[in-house]
This record gives sequence, structure tokens and C-alpha cells, in this order.
Amino acid sequence: MPNVPPLPPLRWLSAADVEAAMPGISERLALAERTLVALATPNGAELPPKLAIHPGPAASFIHAMPAIYRGETVAGDLVGMKWVAGFATNTALGLPGISATVILNDPETGIPTAILDGGPITAQRTAAVSGVAIRRYGPTVAGRPPRAALIGAGVQGHSHLPVFGHVLPGVELHLFDRDRTRAERLATTARETEGIGSVVAHDDARSAIDGADVVLTAASFGPAVERQSMTNDWLAEGATIVPIDYATYCAAEVARDAALFLVDHREQYLANRDAGNFDGYPDPDAMLGEAILAGTPRPAGRVVVTHLGVGLADVVFADAIARVAAVRGLGVELPR
Repeated sequence: MPNVPPLPPLRWLSAADVEAAMPGISERLALAERTLVALATPNGAELPPKLAIHPGPAASFIHAMPAIYRGETVAGDLVGMKWVAGFATNTALGLPGISATVILNDPETGIPTAILDGGPITAQRTAAVSGVAIRRYGPTVAGRPPRAALIGAGVQGHSHLPVFGHVLPGVELHLFDRDRTRAERLATTARETEGIGSVVAHDDARSAIDGADVVLTAASFGPAVERQSMTNDWLAEGATIVPIDYATYCAAEVARDAALFLVDHREQYLANRDAGNFDGYPDPDAMLGEAILAGTPRPAGRVVVTHLGVGLADVVFADAIARVAAVRGLGVELPR
């Protein structure tokens, strides 16, 4: 009877473990750009559109997000999946609107090797992709600090603060959230964030966006939200707009009339448009990774970079976190 090799350890990493092993912001931006470039490289990755189910509470969803990052050999592949749930009704219960788990698999055997709380990964990989978009396609501002608007003071609002401070040093940050208390809480944190020059919390989204060089919308999903309210007349001519809330705020005309309209993953975006999540939106000019590889310059007009979040980024981030956690002895090794 042949000797059966021992199964690799299965490590569980809690949210606290994940945060303790999270790379610094420069490495997070590098991991995000690596992900985007892989998506745009032939045979660089395998990423089907999100598989979705929709439980009973209004505007709820659960997505399965499998992905493979292709290495130079099979042993160098990164294989895994995020299982993420979004329940807009959780806010009223005092619970997180988004919860997630990431599973990593051995690329040569398929055996699961790590299970990670996906909440911190979702927050930080999303913010890092935004950072890549702003660093690559933010407007050039001379003679004054850059001005940025951040709409939404939830988890994503908080995770984006270090990114704004890093890629827009000295930024004047203007905030809005429908919940004034949340907005003020975010403003307090922003004032303590390295690289952020000044902070103003506004009573309405339009006044926060007025004159902004960079606009990032991270509003909570939900049936009470008026969709596509941010139209062209809200925006400065050369602004860079980064919606991470699908078409919750950003009107289709903004994407249609943009000088450059980029998405993180074309097939996923088109599948969501077919499902009605981007009514009236155009085809993208390119994926962000394609634009990076092609050296596409920033045009003079508005740029819109819509990113829906790709499972490949979760797998790439989870792998980096799991490697650090194993070295530091973080987490719990679960029995097989």
C-alpha cells in the first residue's frame, strides 16, 4: 500500500489575524496592480463572473467568486474563492452590511489550506484598486492641494482614507453620508490619517462633490437609495470618478460622456449590465489593467473607473496575508 502524504495544515485566520498580517499600503497597491495586470494578460488569470443568489431580505445577495492567478508553473498558481454576502437590511440591526470568507486551495492538489475572514480583505483590496485608479488616472493639480469627495462613511469609507492620504498627499477631503453621525465619525478618523490635509463633512452629496478633482462613491446599497443621481452637472470638467457602489450614485451619462471609461473586469461588468445593474451605461473603453499595460495616457476630460470587486484580488491578498500569518504563527490550525 503506497504511503499517503500528510495533508497540508488548514489555517483559520480571524478578522483580527487578517488585520495583523495585512501588508502595508504600498504593498497593497502593488498587489492590486498585479491583480489588474493579470486580468489583462493572456492566460494570466481565470475569473468567471460572480455567481449570485438572492435571499429574502430586500436588496440582499450572496456571491461566489472563484479565481486563479496563473504563476509561471502550476505550483506558483494562486487558487481560491470568496463567498460574500451583502444584506442592506443589516445596517438597521447594527450588523455589518457585508460579510465574507476567503478559502485558499493548494494549486497542485486542490486541498484547502486556509480559511480567512474576508471582511478586512474586501475593505482593503477594494481601497487598493481605487488607489491604483487614482494614482494612474487622477487629474494633475498644480498650485493647490487636490480636492477629493468621498460619498459613504461605512467600512469602505474608512478603508479608503489611508489610500487618499497616500496617493493624494495634502488632500482636502469632503465627506457625505446620509447618517450625519457616521459622517462625523469618519471625519474624525480622517483628520488623524497621515497625508490628509483637511476634512469637511457636508449635509448633502452634491455640495461635497462640488469642485472635486477626485470623486469616490461608496454608498450603501438599498431600496431607499435614489439611483444614478450624480449627473454631469455635479462634476468638474476634468474630474476622476471612481464608483465602487455600482450605479448607485454615478449616472449613466457620466460614463457615456467620459473621455475615458474603464472597468476592472469587462466580462463581470457586462454581466452586471445585462442583469440591470448598469442601466444605460456604455461599453467600457478598456479594463484598467489593459490601460496600464498599454500605457494609456490620462485624457484632459473626465475619467470614470468603475470597479465591482474581483475575486482574484481577494485570492492575491489572502495569499500574501496567509504567508505572513504562517511565519508569525497567527491564527489556528484546524484538525483535518
